[in-house]
Amino acid sequence: MNAFKRYKWTWVLLAICVIAAIYLVYNSLGFGKEKFPIVREVSAYSMENVDGKTITSEDTKGKVKLMYFYFTSCPDVCPITTLVLSQIQEDLKQEGLFGKEVNFVSISFDPETDTKEKIKEFGDRFYADYSGWYFLRGDQEETRKLMQESFKIPLLGNNSTNFTHGNSIALVDRDNNIRKTYNAADPSEVKTEDIVKDIKALIKE
Repeated sequence: MNAFKRYKWTWVLLAICVIAAIYLVYNSLGFGKEKFPIVREVSAYSMENVDGKTITSEDTKGKVKLMYFYFTSCPDVCPITTLVLSQIQEDLKQEGLFGKEVNFVSISFDPETDTKEKIKEFGDRFYADYSGWYFLRGDQEETRKLMQESFKIPLLGNNSTNFTHGNSIALVDRDNNIRKTYNAADPSEVKTEDIVKDIKALIKE
């Protein structure tokens, strides 16, 4: 008892340190909180895939997804961002996740110009694995609505000569909820290792 009294404040300080350490570990591992809050649900869609088959939002349920809007005639950001997606694809394939746990969905907002053939040519440039990577095209106005309302990506213009658009990648969960977006115009936000880490964390939910 005398020893406890003598070192009382030492024990108190030690207890505070232990509690603080437990709290830090608890938070760093994500216990008790959702790492990726639900931003919003992706609205239903039905579009033509590069292989000619119709793909709907229901077909993409059950897997974690990266979703991206582009047009093949884009002179700058779309090819660069698709290259990033291609690199992420290769990392996921090495871990046996691509196509099994993860799909990519790239949607053209210039369907008049972007025929299946042109989209296939575009995808081939980036070694797209079509077994897990959908390249979709649909009605332009419906695509614009999906892009702007579900993903909050601005799009101005109506053809490849005058498009002005936002450039972001969305991380979407198995239930088609957007959980995180990456500003693809900022290289620091689209580091492949960071996005792969986020995908693997969402797979484990």
